[in-house]
Amino acid sequence: MRVAGVDGCKDRGDGKGGWVAVIVEPDGSAHATRLRAIAELFERPLAPHIVAVDMPIGLPERIETNGRAPERLVRPKLGQRQSSVFSMPSRAAVYASVDDSVPEAARYRHACAVALATSTPPRKVSRQGFALFPRIVELDRWLRATPAAREKVFECHPEVSFWAMNKRELDLPKKVKGIAAAPGLELRRRLLEAAGFAPEILSPLKARELRVGEDDLIDACAAAWTAGRIARGEATSFPSPPERDSEGLPIAIWA
Repeated sequence: MRVAGVDGCKDRGDGKGGWVAVIVEPDGSAHATRLRAIAELFERPLAPHIVAVDMPIGLPERIETNGRAPERLVRPKLGQRQSSVFSMPSRAAVYASVDDSVPEAARYRHACAVALATSTPPRKVSRQGFALFPRIVELDRWLRATPAAREKVFECHPEVSFWAMNKRELDLPKKVKGIAAAPGLELRRRLLEAAGFAPEILSPLKARELRVGEDDLIDACAAAWTAGRIARGEATSFPSPPERDSEGLPIAIWA
């Protein structure tokens, strides 16, 4: 099967954010591309059969103690890397953040207020999570409007993918205080090369060519690795079986 891994990417000086996708062909070759919208991946003639995306899918109406089940289940496996798994608030809190006509500071306060009202015990929104909300909303709206995509698109998390790839937690972070950490990135490149990815697609040069962060490209490759495992029936979901939200979307992290 043709599979793909997708990660949200930041603006790298060209005024564009969006997504970076790594597509693995049936012959094992891989190539990377930049997307403005995740739906573009399925508009091309040779669309992937399975996609793993590093973004939450399935948003509860309320958040109970310790957050969504996937987050609760995978954190203990990651050791020192568990802080990379952000707690997601309710769907209402996520959607409260995306009105661009409202200043960002006011949107954050509003999202926090909604999150407090829809969680037990009451919890605000993290700044890291807030930065992801526009892409979470994009993905959520698209999956709700495109039922056929729901059986093809799966949530993953790169650190959980690397945990499965390495068969234990990684001892080096890929970022330190928000800055890419070369030793951690190199560790992840070595794991991906051992898993069959060519050095060229993992290189800083390829990231610069796409105008994405090195960590974003590496995370998309990890997601593609997980997509391959899903396609072959080798992946595990947390929880198993996945839960469902009120819109019927699955709530699970796959690795």
